[in-house]
Amino acid sequence: MTQPYKIEEVKSIKSRLENAKAIVLVDYKGINIEEVDELRNRMRNSKINYFVSKNTFIKIALNDLGITSLDEYLTGPTAVAASVHDEVSPARELAKFKKDITKDKSYPAFKVGLISGELMFSERLFTLAELPSKEILISMILQGFNAPMAGFVGTLQAILRKFVYTVDAIAKQKENN
Repeated sequence: MTQPYKIEEVKSIKSRLENAKAIVLVDYKGINIEEVDELRNRMRNSKINYFVSKNTFIKIALNDLGITSLDEYLTGPTAVAASVHDEVSPARELAKFKKDITKDKSYPAFKVGLISGELMFSERLFTLAELPSKEILISMILQGFNAPMAGFVGTLQAILRKFVYTVDAIAKQKENN
């Protein structure tokens, strides 16, 4: 008979992963307690669900949600970073953490990620993490849309300015005559 605390743990994991746009499995072995606390704080501040549980519980919860593509990667020490708000934030926060805190060490490491239903491995997750944030990308697109209009307005202002200078020059010339 299955013990109640195991059922509750699986339910808890399932609720954390239920509407996730991104699920990233992380190998955290080698990380010390101060680094773990820093990573958890960063994830919490970015509204990312970051937790450690038994691989069996994670697998059962994922399978209940219809996700079986991560099963083979649930070996060894595994932490889960999941976000319901942003597809890129778990990868970005872990990459920033590695750059800022653990620097040239090999841990923590990406195992695999499931981003919007697509399986992504370590190299692709790092590439994704280097992309600008969603807000910055949107502002870049809007600036691209705005540039032709700004150029057109500048041209119209130059034409009006030249017209005013010409009228002014004609008026001065007539005053002198």
